[in-house]
Amino acid sequence: MLVDTEKDGGYTIEIHTDEDAGNPRKEWDNAGTMLCMHSRYDLGDERNVTVEAIQEIIEREDVLYLPLYLYDHSGITMRTGPFSCPWDSGQVGIIYITKERAIQEFGGKRFTETVKKQALSCLESEVKVYDAFLTGSVYGYNVLDPAGESIDSCWGFYETNNEDMAYMLSQAKAAIQHDREKRAKARAQRRADSAERRIRDTMAQGMVGAV
Repeated sequence: MLVDTEKDGGYTIEIHTDEDAGNPRKEWDNAGTMLCMHSRYDLGDERNVTVEAIQEIIEREDVLYLPLYLYDHSGITMRTGPFSCPWDSGQVGIIYITKERAIQEFGGKRFTETVKKQALSCLESEVKVYDAFLTGSVYGYNVLDPAGESIDSCWGFYETNNEDMAYMLSQAKAAIQHDREKRAKARAQRRADSAERRIRDTMAQGMVGAV
């Protein structure tokens, strides 16, 4: 669905929602593991998770985790902190990573405070990406040239902050710049070819006159 357009000279950047966005918990290689319980929604990485299983993970000393809260009202949204409405929201699970996996992911030979901060930040980012999927905040662009022909498109931009959308636009504008340079090069080549033909024609005429 087209949600916005932006002009860049004679070019148009169309912003669309990505109707075929992939589920990052099913299709991506994530550092964290997301365990969720809900009677109506298939959430997270594993199904049929029990309270006992989650409690067992929380009590392990070799694990870092963040709680997961879901707000369900005309759609669902997820985050690691509670929502203000107690009736339509509540905790649905956790996202966790083992300390051993954190060391593997973020370098070093031992679990340090720096590794801990990086691991927790990673878990937070994974939740934001998943929330973008749940809320339909995944986009793509289509670039139209001055004639209205599509010259480039790309999909799968998950909006977790303003920088994500800015990056998407930067990619679209890079495609426009590439097309401008390609067209300018083609025009220069045509001028060079035309000049070469005129020179050849002039030389040919001179040779005929000499004969």
